[in-house]
Amino acid sequence: MTRRVFWRVACAQILPCAGLLALCAAGVMAQQQPKKPPLSPPETASATIGGKSITITYSSPRVRGRAGKIFTKDGLISHDPHYPVWRAGANSATTLKTDGDLTIGDLDVPAGTYTLFVDISDPANWTLIVNKKTGEWGLAYDGTQDLGKTPMTMSTPPSLVEDLTYTISDDGGDKGTLTLAWENVSASVPITVH
Repeated sequence: MTRRVFWRVACAQILPCAGLLALCAAGVMAQQQPKKPPLSPPETASATIGGKSITITYSSPRVRGRAGKIFTKDGLISHDPHYPVWRAGANSATTLKTDGDLTIGDLDVPAGTYTLFVDISDPANWTLIVNKKTGEWGLAYDGTQDLGKTPMTMSTPPSLVEDLTYTISDDGGDKGTLTLAWENVSASVPITVH
C-alpha cells in the first residue's frame, strides 16, 4: 500500500469519527447552557383545613411592566378566546384538588379534582367558576362542565402584586379563605370543610 493510499484510507476512517465527536461535544455543551426560567413558572398553594388537604396548582404569570393593562377591556386578558371568563393563571389549566367535601362561597364542592376559572366581566364583582373538566390547556373552557359559580370579595392589595399568587389560609376550625391576587386586584372567597 502506498503512502498516499494509506492516508486516504486513514482519513476516510478518522473524519466520520471526528464528526461524531464534534456532534457529541455540541450536545454536551447545549446541556450545560443554563435554561431561561419560564415566563409563567409553575406554582402550588396548599393548606390543611379541618384535617383535609386542599391544593391549587397553577402557572404564575408576571405583570412585567403591564400594570393597568391586564384586566382592562382591551388588556392582556381580553385576548383569551373565552373572555370575560379567564383561565385564572397561565399555560395549563389551574387545578383545585380537595381531599374533603367543601363549600366554597355558596357552592358545594365534593372531594375531587376540578379546574378553576374566573368571570371578570364586572371588574368590581368577580365570580369564581369551578369546572368538572380537568387536564386541559388553560384556554379550553367548556361552560357546560361547570360544577357551579360563586361570587368573590374584591379588594385592592397594598402594593402591586407582580406574580399571580393563590393562597389558601386556615382561618381556624373548619374554615379557610382562598385568595387570588395579581397586579392591583385581590379576590377571595371563604371555604368551609365538611
